[in-house]
Amino acid sequence: MSAENVREYLRYLTEETSAGSGARRVNACALRFLYHKTLKVEWSIDYIPLPREERKLPVVLSQGDVERLLAATVGLKYRAMLMLLYAAGLRVSELTHLEVGDIDRERMVIHVRHGKGARDRYVMLARGLLPVLDAYLAAARPTRWLFPGLKPNCPVTTCLVAKVCRNVAKDAALAKHVTPHTLRHSFATHLLEAGTDLRSIQVLLGHRSLRTTVSYLHVAPAAGRGIVSPLDALSVPTLQPVR
Repeated sequence: MSAENVREYLRYLTEETSAGSGARRVNACALRFLYHKTLKVEWSIDYIPLPREERKLPVVLSQGDVERLLAATVGLKYRAMLMLLYAAGLRVSELTHLEVGDIDRERMVIHVRHGKGARDRYVMLARGLLPVLDAYLAAARPTRWLFPGLKPNCPVTTCLVAKVCRNVAKDAALAKHVTPHTLRHSFATHLLEAGTDLRSIQVLLGHRSLRTTVSYLHVAPAAGRGIVSPLDALSVPTLQPVR
C-alpha cells in the first residue's frame, strides 16, 4: 500500500463508517507500527495526523437512580455485585477477580487485585454492603472466587456483569445507558459532591494520573461541591418581571 492508500482508508473510517475516534486512532497507530517497525518501508506515514481524541463526559447516575437500580436487582448475587461496583468504585474486571479472602472485615477494606497496570490497592468496605454480602456468602458459599461463574473454578465473566447492568436498568426504568463503569463514575462523582478531595478519589479509583480524576470536576455540579455563583453574594433587590 502507498501513503495515499492509507489516507484513503482513514478517510473511509471517518466518513463512511460508525467508527469512533478511539477506533480510528487504534487503526492509525497499528498502521504506523506495521510500516515503521515490521515492514520498515522507505516512506513515512508520520505526516498522516491521528484522529483527535474525543473526550466525552461520563454518564453518571443520581443517588436516587442508584437506589432504584439496586431496588430492582433480583437475586443476592447480582445485588451484591452491583452494590460492590458502586460502593467501592471498582472496574468490572476487578470485581470479577475478587476472591473471598480479599474482603477484610477487621480493617473494613477490600483488597483489589489485578488492577489496571497490575497495581493492587485497598478500598473501603462499606458497612451498608455487609448485610447483603453476608446473606450472599451464606447462601452461595463460594470457595475461592467471590463471584464464581458457570464453572466453579472460574470467576464470573465481565460480559455477564454488563448484561446484568443493562437488564436491571431496564427493569428500573432508567433512561440512561447503564454499564458497570457507570457505577464507578457515579461512585467518584458522588464522593466529589460530598466534599472528598481529588487526591483521595484518585487513590480509591486506582488512577495513575490525577489528570484522569480531574475529569469528574466537569461532571459534579458546582452546587454539589459547595460552590455558589458570585451573584448570590450580592445584595440585589428583587426586580419586577420584565414586560
